[in-house]
Amino acid sequence: SRVGGNAQIKAMKQVAGRLRLDLAQYRELEAFAQFGSELDKATQSTLNKGERIVEVIKQKQYEPQQVDKQVVIIFVVTNGFMDDIEMEKIKDFEVEFLQYIEGTHPNIFKNINDEKKISDETEKLIVDSVEEFKKSFME
Repeated sequence: SRVGGNAQIKAMKQVAGRLRLDLAQYRELEAFAQFGSELDKATQSTLNKGERIVEVIKQKQYEPQQVDKQVVIIFVVTNGFMDDIEMEKIKDFEVEFLQYIEGTHPNIFKNINDEKKISDETEKLIVDSVEEFKKSFME
């Protein structure tokens, strides 16, 4: 519905600012890193996060992801919850985490659609969910 779409757009705008900033930093450092041999921890961390962001925003052709799911996964990656996930496992993490939320906390998606943003309460649910999910995923 049109109303739901507007709600999702507002929620996406909430996470998109951080996403744009992180991607801009990543692109700048990515170009710089090609010329440097040793990178400090902060630079390595920014490159690490940027690689993961690029991976999660890729979508399969003809299989667009629902906006509320995009909002959650962008929140998770831009807040560093995927920094310790190996690159080759990022897509598996994304798919399995979203399935985990659907099965255990579907109200997260409902809240995003109803509230038109990630409220403090919903943010806490996402953080608690990702921390709990990672325990089983990392085993």
